[in-house]
Amino acid sequence: MANTPSAKKATRKIAARTAVNKSRRSRVRTFIRKVEEAITAGDHAVAFAALKAAEPEINRAATKGIVHANLAARKVSRLNSRVKALQA
Repeated sequence: MANTPSAKKATRKIAARTAVNKSRRSRVRTFIRKVEEAITAGDHAVAFAALKAAEPEINRAATKGIVHANLAARKVSRLNSRVKALQA
């Protein structure tokens, strides 16, 4: 347990930051889930629209340090290829 005032403040800051990060991570997962549900349904137009909404959210999470940049790029790339496959 934190004893010094600075350690107590650090604990408060960590808790606040964790809450923000958790919210952002949840938001990204929701956007990804919407794309995957559209892919599963087989609707290219809806999947494409969901992907265009999800891409900036995924990239923003990478910028904010919620996920690694390579993970974000990989997710976008794989979702994009799956959406393109629906068109054919």
